[in-house]
Amino acid sequence: MRAEIIAVGTELLLGQTVNTNATYLSQGLAELGVDVYFQTVVGDNAGRIRLAIELARTRADLILFTGGLGPTMDDLTKDALADYLNRSIEIHQPSMDKIEALFSSRGIHMVESNRRQAHLIEGSDPLMNDAGLAVGNALTVDGTSYVLLPGPPREMKPMFDGPAKAWIRSVMGEERKLFSRLLMFAGIGESSLEQAIIDLIEGQSDPSIAPYAKEGEVAIRISTKALNEQEAETRLKTAEDQILARVGTHLYAREDIPLEEAVIRQLRATGRSLASAESLTGGLFAQLVTQVPGSSGEFVGGVVTYTNLMKHKLLSIPMSQLEGTDAPGAISESTAALMAERVRELAGSDFGVSLTGVAGPAESEGKPVGLVFFGLSERGKPTQVFTAHLSGSRGIIRLRAAKSLLYRLWQAL
Repeated sequence: MRAEIIAVGTELLLGQTVNTNATYLSQGLAELGVDVYFQTVVGDNAGRIRLAIELARTRADLILFTGGLGPTMDDLTKDALADYLNRSIEIHQPSMDKIEALFSSRGIHMVESNRRQAHLIEGSDPLMNDAGLAVGNALTVDGTSYVLLPGPPREMKPMFDGPAKAWIRSVMGEERKLFSRLLMFAGIGESSLEQAIIDLIEGQSDPSIAPYAKEGEVAIRISTKALNEQEAETRLKTAEDQILARVGTHLYAREDIPLEEAVIRQLRATGRSLASAESLTGGLFAQLVTQVPGSSGEFVGGVVTYTNLMKHKLLSIPMSQLEGTDAPGAISESTAALMAERVRELAGSDFGVSLTGVAGPAESEGKPVGLVFFGLSERGKPTQVFTAHLSGSRGIIRLRAAKSLLYRLWQAL
């Protein structure tokens, strides 16, 4: 079943209200196995609502409306659809009774326009509104199904999750639910990962394979429609195995977690600890790690040695290493190694890591923007140093540097 969501409301077009309803409905429909191919936003204008219906009718089996069911003259959704279908408007008496009882209990005179909230398009099934007054409508005409829901999320959500979903299931017949699996990768760019599996992406039907890029991470979502979990698992596993045969060395999780959380979990599982020394990232690595709840059990702490003086005072790195005509300099492999070793010794941790480099906007020590050295010192093992040439703005280089170090640490774990 193909669906289109039509959100009605001029306030949406003006940016006065965020269309959160479309997100909620898309997620709910995906769980039912309904494909949402289009989302439309249209203002409170009968002519333009009709045009939206005419277009949606050519490309969807199920059209869901949100908004325009209220009591005012600009609440036009039911009228526009009734006119398009050449059907009359009726009063849904149980809803009318509810509206009248509410006004009576409050001692307020009910104006005639409030009757509009009890309107029902001829031939519709009513969708009761337990959180408000406007009754929803659901009907099928000439093979197309229409579901009309209120605009306020506090009314729309319970109506959709209750009577609307039940009604949609009744017209779907055999229900094939959507099952998905998320694979998280690091140490590889989106374009490189996509190229490695491009034939799988281009040849997909079911399951579908979709890559999503994050900064320093790439996610692949595998999705399939199936009658049950067992059927879905077979299909998802087949697709996953094909992907991992190509890029499995970069897989760090099978759930939507950032790389730093995977690193903390692995440190926790192995009972090991970590400390960091940062120069160009200015504490960003430590910030990422400490965003993970409970990371204090694994992350001992870190130092920001942004200047040569602080590298010397806090990490006891000789000034002859950092400055002078023949010195390697602060931005060097040997300094990265010393930073990692000294912070591990200072903290008494199992791992010490370091970052030093040039984030920009200008070169430093005669070295280009984007050059970064990563130090990784592990208790009882030789210190490793990695080099990267990163691109992007100053902020992007810093973030990519921190994520690159996390990937190297994850590999070591």
